Amino acid sequence: MRRATVVALYRYPVKSMLGEPLEAVEITERGLSGDRRFALLDEETGKVASAKAPRLWRELLRCAATLTEAGPRVTGPDGTEMPTDAALSALVGRKVRLTDVPPPAGTLDRSRPEQVLAAGQEAEVEADTVQFGSAAPPGTFFDFAPVHVITTSTLRRIAELSPRGTAQAQRYRPNVVIDTDEAEAFAEHTWAGRQLHIADGPILRVIASTPRCAIPTLAHGDLPRDPDALRVLAHHNRVPALPGRPPEPCAGVYAQVVRDGWVREGDVIRF
Repeated sequence: MRRATVVALYRYPVKSMLGEPLEAVEITERGLSGDRRFALLDEETGKVASAKAPRLWRELLRCAATLTEAGPRVTGPDGTEMPTDAALSALVGRKVRLTDVPPPAGTLDRSRPEQVLAAGQEAEVEADTVQFGSAAPPGTFFDFAPVHVITTSTLRRIAELSPRGTAQAQRYRPNVVIDTDEAEAFAEHTWAGRQLHIADGPILRVIASTPRCAIPTLAHGDLPRDPDALRVLAHHNRVPALPGRPPEPCAGVYAQVVRDGWVREGDVIRF
């Protein structure tokens, strides 16, 4: 790899909703400032709402959230602002409330990727109840780690292998997209244990590959449903996300923050 640069930054103020692109943002041990700061809680089950269980929560990926000084501004599929829990509850068909306080033992439902691929319809598959990962900073809504990174070489290869000929970064919900020049596809999976120095600012330590769930296959805003966003990975990049785990479809990597700082589009990355 001759050169690596930051080409896009995204944060997602409300878990499982569409996020917002940024030109620059501060990164701390809690991830990108404002990222996954809020989530919806299911009042009946006490679980965190996540589109990883599409049967219940696919509508969240048709909502967009931006962060304001007053909190998140949420707009629905038609662009109308949804300022109340009642409006959000009506949209998803369950009683929910927006919160910035994770429950003491945070859990969410996650559909089984293999069943998603076999069934062809996310609504038909079972979901497992899983806890937030040990690498997630306390008091946050991250599933596993505070920063998710994906490379342009990986997105390019997915597009080459997809019948649609496209692969949108938004489907994989990264925080940082890195242009890896002419690196091999899925190059980031060789980065485990390495540190990424972003210009003179943040330092990230890569800790695991990112196993994919049903989310990339779902409609994201104006992007239509695309089962190949997961199927391509299942056929061409099935690897252990962590040592000791069975191979599973992966794209991108998780990282922890070693040093705080600001990151900007165009920043050069050193390993």
